[in-house]
Formats: sequence, structure tokens, C-alpha cells
Amino acid sequence: MFHTLRSTFDRTLTAFVIFLLASLAVIVLMGVSYRKLGWSLVWYDEVASIALAWLTYYGAALAALKRAHIGFPGLVNAMAPALRVPVLLLGEAIVIGFFAVLAWYGYQVLDILQGDTMISLPWVPTQFTQSVIPIGSVLFILAQLMSLPELLAQARGAGVIDAEKQEMEKEIQKALQS
Repeated sequence: MFHTLRSTFDRTLTAFVIFLLASLAVIVLMGVSYRKLGWSLVWYDEVASIALAWLTYYGAALAALKRAHIGFPGLVNAMAPALRVPVLLLGEAIVIGFFAVLAWYGYQVLDILQGDTMISLPWVPTQFTQSVIPIGSVLFILAQLMSLPELLAQARGAGVIDAEKQEMEKEIQKALQS
């Protein structure tokens, strides 16, 4: 059940991040093309910057699920096995606490922005554009919690696996098989 939930969360978040990336690429290409043709799109800059912020928040949650953020697995692995789990739990508590505060204040900002709209697209509420802060923060927390059991198992075992190193080793194996 948990594995299915995590897998569904991963696929959904990946699809949304790909959608955001493709949308941002289209928006930027349209803005550049129209400008070259002498027709400026008034909404291009504002929408592109919002799309980039959304891509950043949702992409960060996806990276958290895959444990692809900057970490210190070497430092944790250098510790005595009895210290690994408490240190990891402390680190997780700090990260989750930070994103909980960000989600809370992000939600409060939405209340403050009530009635405001985008400048270039007055029919789009600013609350919608800024909703990425609390939503992205909650998704980041969920991603951390969903990847925590695997991380704890690694800490209890041979040590925490460095996601970047693991990815490089996987690509080296692919290259060697070719």
C-alpha cells in the first residue's frame, strides 16, 4: 500500500513537473518569437516568472522524494551506527519544521492577497499564482516523509546511499553495457 502510494505520488509529481517545464519552454519561446516579429506579449514576463517559481517548488518536492537535494551522506556514514538514526531524524525534523513554517506563512499570505490580481492578466487572482508556496511546502513535507523509511533503513544498515553517486554509477553501468 505504502509503495503504491509513493509510486503514484512520484508519477503524478513527475508528470506535473514535466508539464510545467514544457509550458515554461513554450511561454519563453512564444515571448521571444513574438518580440522578434515586433509584437510583444504583455503577459509573457509575468507568466514566465510565475511558471519558473512553480517549477522550482514542485521540482524541489520531486527532488526531495528522490533524495536528490544536497546532503551529507558521507558525514552521516562516518558516524557510529548508533548515532546515524538520531542525527538523520534531527535533520528531518529541522527540514520538515522549516517547510511547515513556510506552508503556514504562505497560507497566511494568501489571505493578505485576497482581491489582488496579476498586472498583465487581471482575471487571474494573485492568490492562485502564490498558492504554490503552501502547496509546494506541503508536497515537500510529504515527499520527505515518504522517503524517510528507506533512508532510515539505509542508516540502520550499511549507510546512507548518496543519490548523486548512485545515479552516476547507474549511468556508468549503462555506458559499459553499450
